[in-house]
Amino acid sequence: MKIGLVGRAAAIMSAAALVLSACGGAGGGGGNGGGEPAEDFTQDLTFATGGTAGVYYPLGNEYSRIFQNEVEGLTVNAVETDGSVDNLGRIAKGEAQLAFTQNNTAHDAVSGSGEFEELGQPLENIGWIGQLYPEAAQVITLEDSGFESIEDLKGKKIAVGAPGSGTAAVAKLILDAYGFEDGDYEPFEESFADARSKLQDGNIDASIEILGVPAASLSELAANADVKLLSLDKEKADQIAGESQYESYVIPGGSYDFAPEDVQTVTVFATIVASTNQVSEEDAYGITKAIYEKAGDISLAQGKLIKTEDALLGRGDVELHPGAKKYFDEQGISTE
Repeated sequence: MKIGLVGRAAAIMSAAALVLSACGGAGGGGGNGGGEPAEDFTQDLTFATGGTAGVYYPLGNEYSRIFQNEVEGLTVNAVETDGSVDNLGRIAKGEAQLAFTQNNTAHDAVSGSGEFEELGQPLENIGWIGQLYPEAAQVITLEDSGFESIEDLKGKKIAVGAPGSGTAAVAKLILDAYGFEDGDYEPFEESFADARSKLQDGNIDASIEILGVPAASLSELAANADVKLLSLDKEKADQIAGESQYESYVIPGGSYDFAPEDVQTVTVFATIVASTNQVSEEDAYGITKAIYEKAGDISLAQGKLIKTEDALLGRGDVELHPGAKKYFDEQGISTE
């Protein structure tokens, strides 16, 4: 499915509808006429994750089971979504109570900037639970494409992520940094799974995805195709970092069998947030405790990167959920 102004506008209007419903008093989770949404605590939680081909969906399912085992009375249902913007909109409306999001997208949501600027108001019930691991932008192509740099993608077909996703945002940053304009490439709105299928079949030339490193799904793709990652120029990565909340980052050589050399890119942080008006302090405390103290039970490679001492990296101005604050205070981690 090609992306265009219509696709992007539809994603933003959908998010706008979620926000207005949440703050207007009629949507799920209640409201008080435009201020902080009314409390409506529940232990039946929907966990907004991401596409099935990314890390969020399987990680969300593993953590859902852990939360249910560790927090008395809690039921958690992990659901597939279009990613960060979609997830935060669901929390705003009360359609989800837990969500994965990139930290920069959460910051935009609570400040009413970026993708959320057109909504006219910030989201007010987003509570930071904790940072999990770095997420790196990965520009994926095939060895036989002959591409050696991002510049080589001019005039090509590029998957840029689902509308409203963090991937769509970073794809734009990368292509803008290289001077790509409308018409310089043919963009496609695709889930990761669909993008990789089209890449393997030769129907697109590259896919830009933001994923935890290493992403098992890329290793799976490499089992059936000669996968290649394109590096950003260091100056371009630094430029993006200087103009956004991304950070310059190097994927270490050997992180994937098909990428023996370092790959320069940019990264943000994967985080978990919770509704401040639907998830109680007690339950958020238990969820936060489980995230960090049961990280060793996670089967995905990202589990090794989830550490209590890094939990507040990238939080910025996002409100800390009272339950998470209680846990970090107990651990002696400054929340100021």
